[in-house]
Amino acid sequence: MGSVRVINDEAHFQAELSNASMQLVVADFTATWCGPCQRIAPVFQQLAAKYPRAVFLKIDVDKCQETAAAQGVSAMPTFIFYRNKTKVDRIQGADAVALENKIQQYYGSDESDDAEGVAGHMDLLPFIAKAQCECLNETDDHPFAHCLTAEGGYLQSDCDEQLIISIAFNQSVKIHSLKIKAPTDKGPKHIRIFINQPRTLDFDLADNYTSVQDLELTPKDLEGNPVNLRYVKFQNVQNIQFFIKDNQSGGEVTQIDHFAIIGSPINTTNMGDFKRVAGKKGESH
Repeated sequence: MGSVRVINDEAHFQAELSNASMQLVVADFTATWCGPCQRIAPVFQQLAAKYPRAVFLKIDVDKCQETAAAQGVSAMPTFIFYRNKTKVDRIQGADAVALENKIQQYYGSDESDDAEGVAGHMDLLPFIAKAQCECLNETDDHPFAHCLTAEGGYLQSDCDEQLIISIAFNQSVKIHSLKIKAPTDKGPKHIRIFINQPRTLDFDLADNYTSVQDLELTPKDLEGNPVNLRYVKFQNVQNIQFFIKDNQSGGEVTQIDHFAIIGSPINTTNMGDFKRVAGKKGESH
């Protein structure tokens, strides 16, 4: 890794996306006649060396017209980000700071990669739509956002030990397992899981609704080891809710240091990617 791969044609591009699997792919759609493209090219090269666990591709839009059209590229440079052959983000323009920020957003930490231990899956944090997430009974000082990253502080319950965590994704995902780090006394014990609800459940409903799966966690489960879910039931998840009923010690305060959802994005088809299906190159519609 660490070098930029020059793409020759659409088949080569698709092969690189397939080979990358869950690794982040950063594709630079460029042109020889484009001044900003040439200015940012050395920066792109440096970023490839700096982020060796990502795959960096360079695509000349004149040589690879089919790929550029299929990916909806109309201005250069355009940088498109992929995971699991799925487009996760894009930026236009030669903005080195914005480019590196996006790479950092989707790159994942060394720790999460080593700790994954689940082949073909990843921490779904980059796909969480944070603005649409909600947590009932969180304290002001220790809200849910604090437990989304390993070093971000912790989540703590407020009035009693119960929590409802509602997480929305920016695209459909499959969920394989959870990883929870929490104190052995204050960590969650019984969790009820619901998916694709139109709104956040309240505590009464969460108690009485039919859940997709119920978990009973042991102190060992709170060490960040994967807690497997019934994978077949979590194949198309737009949102997921966790009702944390109690904690290990039966106390009034529940605490979660890190809460990770492990899975993979579904290869969704974006209709915008198929602008030119009916005709050949150069034909007008």
